[in-house]
Amino acid sequence: MSKKPVEKKEVETTGHEWDGIQEFNNPLPRWWVWVFYLTIIWGVWYTIAYPAWPLIKGATAGYLGYSTRAEVAAEIDRFKAMNSELETQLASVDLTTLEQGTDLHNYAIQSGRATFTTFCSQCHGSGAAGNVGYPNLLDNDWLWGGTIEDIQLTLQHGIRSEDDEDTRYSEMPAFGDDYLSDEEITQVVNYVMSLSPVTKPDADMALAAGGETLFADNCSACHKDDGTGDRTQGAPNLTDAIWLYGDSEEAITEVVATGPFGVMPAWSGKLSQSQINAVSAYVHQLGGGE
Repeated sequence: MSKKPVEKKEVETTGHEWDGIQEFNNPLPRWWVWVFYLTIIWGVWYTIAYPAWPLIKGATAGYLGYSTRAEVAAEIDRFKAMNSELETQLASVDLTTLEQGTDLHNYAIQSGRATFTTFCSQCHGSGAAGNVGYPNLLDNDWLWGGTIEDIQLTLQHGIRSEDDEDTRYSEMPAFGDDYLSDEEITQVVNYVMSLSPVTKPDADMALAAGGETLFADNCSACHKDDGTGDRTQGAPNLTDAIWLYGDSEEAITEVVATGPFGVMPAWSGKLSQSQINAVSAYVHQLGGGE
């Protein structure tokens, strides 16, 4: 290996050398050192001035007593105070008299949208389009009624909610549990499919003919003789193009055989009356309200 001497410089070396490589003694610039010292001082001051050191039940409060949590709480209190009059009106308003375009109506819609996103979107979707087993709130197909009073009642007391004695309740039997044979279920399913314009092309009309009598004997009490359903029992309309659990023969067979038991919680006691009214107004104006 060639040994190329290092050019002599004015900077002192530490005296270390290996294979022609010398270690120079280049101290940091004085301004850099002082900036470094200042950052240390600033860091110590920051931990004293602001909450910093974790303790068993929290953290040191800091000399300035600043808290982002307290700042957020103050902002929330300021917002509540600013809208307290509208909140009071919304809690007691007759929703049927809520006029579009008014400050109260606009506030109800905005508040209802925020509350819906927080508490309802997990089941009904952020856009309220629903999911399998969870109703679409954008259409005009309502299981328990689509007036603003119906929606408010559903929100307050829920559907089949165990913790509310005034909840709306109905139960579809699981016809696969010793009520109907597999062959009879197949006949009923094909008859149900023949009622809807969506599923009629896939229905076996020979099987549907046998299922008509079975439907009349076992299903018409809730879904009515013509299959249009009964809102007082939450029995869906089987003649439209909307299917809560799917429109395939397999999905309908599963429903008839097992009897789905959808539950919606009662929000009374969990949400304030103004929040319930706000969500009622918001859902009602989505497109399917009656």
